[in-house]
Amino acid sequence: MDYIKRDIDPLVLEVSKSYSAVIITGPRQVGKTTTLRRLLGEGRRFVSLDNRENRQLAQTDPELFLELNSAPVIIDEVQYAPELFPYIKIEIDNGAAPGSYLMTGSQMYQLMKLAGESLAGRAAILRMSGLSQHEIYGSGACLPFALNLDSLQKRTTLGKSTDIFGQFERIWNGSLPAHISEKHLNRDVFYSSYIDSYIDRDIKDMVDLKDEYLFRDFVRAAACRAGEMLNIHAIATDVGVSDETAKTWLSHMEKSGVIFYLRPFSNNLLNRTIKKTPKMYFFDTGLVAHLTKYSSPEILMNGAINGAILENYVVSEIIKTYTNNGLEYYAHYYRDIDSKEIDVILESDGELHPIEIKKTASPSTELTTAFKVLDKASVPRGIGAVICTRKELSALDKGTMIVPVWAI
Repeated sequence: MDYIKRDIDPLVLEVSKSYSAVIITGPRQVGKTTTLRRLLGEGRRFVSLDNRENRQLAQTDPELFLELNSAPVIIDEVQYAPELFPYIKIEIDNGAAPGSYLMTGSQMYQLMKLAGESLAGRAAILRMSGLSQHEIYGSGACLPFALNLDSLQKRTTLGKSTDIFGQFERIWNGSLPAHISEKHLNRDVFYSSYIDSYIDRDIKDMVDLKDEYLFRDFVRAAACRAGEMLNIHAIATDVGVSDETAKTWLSHMEKSGVIFYLRPFSNNLLNRTIKKTPKMYFFDTGLVAHLTKYSSPEILMNGAINGAILENYVVSEIIKTYTNNGLEYYAHYYRDIDSKEIDVILESDGELHPIEIKKTASPSTELTTAFKVLDKASVPRGIGAVICTRKELSALDKGTMIVPVWAI
């Protein structure tokens, strides 16, 4: 398979024309470097700080490093040498041209913090995840997911329809370019190597890891609970570590983009909300399927985690439609002490849009009874949706759309 065009490409080109520094963050192996080199690599130097010699020079003599690797330049894995940022700032303040410094980094939160301290207002920071299903199977422009009829109808012309088995095949295959592009055909070897690389290059730089195999078991235990409310104690108990250790390791997994959270929706008029506990998701469902040892899409489709991994996939895909357009997303979930739940609440244009995610082709109105709790919120309730495995766009009623997963 040829290079897969990325939905974020137009945004990368746009900001490189107005910002002297552009930083693309995201988990390891999602295509950050490939995208920059393909779009803007011609005529510029490329240097990777994964190379220990380059890294050491950047850390110990950043001024000399930038003299040897003068702009325009692509600096890969720049989080290894935050010492560079003050000197890049000086170059920008001295009139560095737009697109002079293009950088990537896989330790997302650390990099954003470091760049924010030194390059605030001087660098465009973009977030990149794995391939979206629109990038793999769709066509045309990437649209932010919105719950209005015109937008949803447009989405159905840009996506590629599939049945429930095809949908779980997409979930099982995941979103990492090196696997999807068929560069690495052996899926199990690919994902096993991915975990090894992640531990060696990301985790060991953030934590004193005494037992790599224990950490690998921990990641697997977390994957078994993808799409659920976070239970730190249960994950810790599974692998025999303390709750504090589990909390620290999860924090590092979040910082490196392997997991992300949806925070609970709260409103001062909804005083029965369960506050604080987030829901945990993995950035790549193929990784979840590998870690939980599902050997085929069919077995996954009928397995114990089928509902949770479908929810993980849907939430991740919705978020990608926003980040690939350089937009913030405002997404939460709802659960109260009466066990009323809403899988996702999207807030946009002054309205709350409740979403239920279900592995069914025939949703009923019973799935949306919890939507009514939002009528008490201070923000009005807008159109809601059931996102499910039905093949065509439809509606439950005037206020609730039925959206196929493939159309996100």
